[in-house]
Amino acid sequence: MSRYLMIDFGSTFTKLTAVDTDKEDIIATASHFTTVATDITIGYENALKSLFEKTGGPIKFDRIIACSSAAGGLKMAAIGLVDELTVEAAKRVCLGAGAKVDLAFSHHLTKKNIQDIIDKKIDIILLSGGTDGGNSECVLYNENMLAQSHMEAPIVYAGNKDCQDEIMEIADKAGLHEYICENVMPKLNVLNIPSAREKIREIFLKNIIEAKGIKKIEKEIDKVIFPTPEAVLKASELLSKGYMHESGLGELVLVDIGGATTDMYSMCSASAKRSDVIIKGLEEPYAKRTVEGDIGMRYSALGVLNSLTKEEIRTINLDENVDLEKELIYRHEHVDNIPSNEHELHIDRIMGQICVDKAMERHVGKMEELYTPMGMVYNQYGKDLSKIRYVIGTGGVLVRNADPYQILKKVEYTMKKPMELRPDCPDYLLDADYILAAMGLLSEIDPLLALRIMKKHLKPIEKTTK
Repeated sequence: MSRYLMIDFGSTFTKLTAVDTDKEDIIATASHFTTVATDITIGYENALKSLFEKTGGPIKFDRIIACSSAAGGLKMAAIGLVDELTVEAAKRVCLGAGAKVDLAFSHHLTKKNIQDIIDKKIDIILLSGGTDGGNSECVLYNENMLAQSHMEAPIVYAGNKDCQDEIMEIADKAGLHEYICENVMPKLNVLNIPSAREKIREIFLKNIIEAKGIKKIEKEIDKVIFPTPEAVLKASELLSKGYMHESGLGELVLVDIGGATTDMYSMCSASAKRSDVIIKGLEEPYAKRTVEGDIGMRYSALGVLNSLTKEEIRTINLDENVDLEKELIYRHEHVDNIPSNEHELHIDRIMGQICVDKAMERHVGKMEELYTPMGMVYNQYGKDLSKIRYVIGTGGVLVRNADPYQILKKVEYTMKKPMELRPDCPDYLLDADYILAAMGLLSEIDPLLALRIMKKHLKPIEKTTK
């Protein structure tokens, strides 16, 4: 028999999940407010105490592993040549590695761009641009700009391979922390993500953990192995595809509504679902993540209001005496607030609906009508999610709500946005025990066990009418 403890050091809460391999099930879960601003071990020890209260006493664990998005998570800057191509490719690498893309630049960097990178305290810079054998002038210019600034953040170069020697010469002379990877877009519209993603993860484990004050916790645990979003991405892909003889759930969408960000994951083929559709733009991966760093339930509460148009604000179901701006400011200033009455739950429900709707709007593929001599055809940009089987929700606002469907249904297709390829009549599941990140960690040890536990613990959500 083995017992494992998985830890998620989240931006708001530190969540623990204990697993028994013989029973193939969860022993218990517990959480506590993340105390990264003071001493991260305090929140962890309080959560562990709560866990042991549930289990009837201390447990000896065979393995303790963790993921982290504390202290703002992994903040990256993506630099490329063209917005729609190499910048977009670079962003996808960052997001697939579990990072938040705080800055994205195309073409030639300016002094202001450099200052923004410094001011934002970016953890890692991903420099890309040019297909192999293509443009080299721009990436060399941008490398020189980074060199002149004596940039301290690690730089991952994943651009035109013909420039690698010159890039390293510039970096060595300036004393930059430079890492060379395969080109993220070696050919036009062709993505090559794994090399850069693995390098980002390596830097995260080696440098970023210590810089964010998380290193001190490693005396009590085995290791921190992922940024939290990467753990969730791994869990989602495993749940979708299955493992060995254990079937998965098929194509799905996962919505993670957090305190600082709203993350959207889609696990499905990027191929066209209709014969009158032509796929355009950069190829889409089966496992895709986008993160909306401006909309969240607490740290990013002010961004929820800023994401709305005046017309959208007028259609929100609010009581006459409710000041939405005041409510959101309060949540931004009190990030540890947990709803304690129906009014607070109602405001959180509205916020959750906005986060889901906006995150899906930015994640989902879109159609563009095109008139031809042969009749109407459609260009498709991005992924068609219309036929996915399941939408899975995770996050405190969903778990605490008596009717999470009223929040999650905002992912669905609507005639108000007819060109968005949103899910059409999916079934819904809830991660009621906050186990998805933990199962992503467990999948590194025992993927079959992780898959079985997820299938057992994700709860169906009833579709209600209101």
